[in-house]
Amino acid sequence: MPKSKRNRVVSLTALKKKKFTDSKNRLVEEIRKCADEYKRIYVFRVDNMRNSRLKELRTELRDSRFFFGKNKVMIIGLGRTKTEEYKQNLHKLARIISGQCGIMFSNHEKDEVLNFFDKYKHVDYARTGDIAVETVNLFEGPLEQFPHNIEPYLRQLGMPTSLQKGIVTLMKDFEVCTKGKPLTSEQARILKLLQHQMAEFRVRIEGMCV
Repeated sequence: MPKSKRNRVVSLTALKKKKFTDSKNRLVEEIRKCADEYKRIYVFRVDNMRNSRLKELRTELRDSRFFFGKNKVMIIGLGRTKTEEYKQNLHKLARIISGQCGIMFSNHEKDEVLNFFDKYKHVDYARTGDIAVETVNLFEGPLEQFPHNIEPYLRQLGMPTSLQKGIVTLMKDFEVCTKGKPLTSEQARILKLLQHQMAEFRVRIEGMCV
């Protein structure tokens, strides 16, 4: 663990000028408390964020501590610069924090943590705006997986369907989505109706202080 800089006083004047709330100040204090209590600090990035999966992750690693979703506060907690950092080299971790990032404090060995996250992957339904990882095509003919009463909704989503003898039928070939392009809300709904999952929730370690 990096050498402590607790004897270095960092002014909170800048925080007050930015109207930091009490809750944010408490979060900064919690982050620094964890930096004292845990041996290792990891900055992680989440692909295809799902709150339910993050909750499961917290449960599986209940002996570790997670902070997620307040990047500016986490950066201040670690220290934005070398002179402000709470402990040695933490400002280097702070530089990494952007987007869907979080901090994990843990006493687990580095290799154990890296191996855990390398295997921690869950497939889920893609959402509007997600990038399609594959092209999905449907071919002309009956879509027997669908009940007849859903046919109007499929047409509403843009699918060229009709009822043929009570069976939902695709009247011509239809491309649901194209690999590499963002999904529209209609495309995401169609994929879910098809029970086709293409979003992968995973956590990538971006940096560590061990």
